[in-house]
Amino acid sequence: MTVESASAEETEAVGAGLAAKLEPGDVVTVAGELGTGKTTLVRGACRALGVEGPITSPTFTVGHRYRGRVDVSHLDLYRFAGVSPAEWGDLEPYFDGAVCFVEWPEAGEGVLPPARFELKLEHAGDDRRHIEVREC
Repeated sequence: MTVESASAEETEAVGAGLAAKLEPGDVVTVAGELGTGKTTLVRGACRALGVEGPITSPTFTVGHRYRGRVDVSHLDLYRFAGVSPAEWGDLEPYFDGAVCFVEWPEAGEGVLPPARFELKLEHAGDDRRHIEVREC
């Protein structure tokens, strides 16, 4: 399924709609170029899952764990060329008992747990985005 978003609010709404289908243990990969709204979409899902407070990109921290009705992890693998066994040991706890969103999942290919959903965001001109949602 592909939807078009023309605003941050619409992108958050796509995330909120997806959240209704998620439960602890689910992994959602979120791919797309810089500035396509990956973190915005994750913020919408987090809000729908009961997370309050700031939801920010974990680019420089690699991961955030948020408390809501269910725990939500948000990983950003942008700075990774791959994931070594030692790095996986640091990342693995983010997946335990939480819904886990992984931005830039290409770096974790072959290491990450199987995704329940794969998302791909693309610029579509002006402020519009195409958001492809694929259930695995």
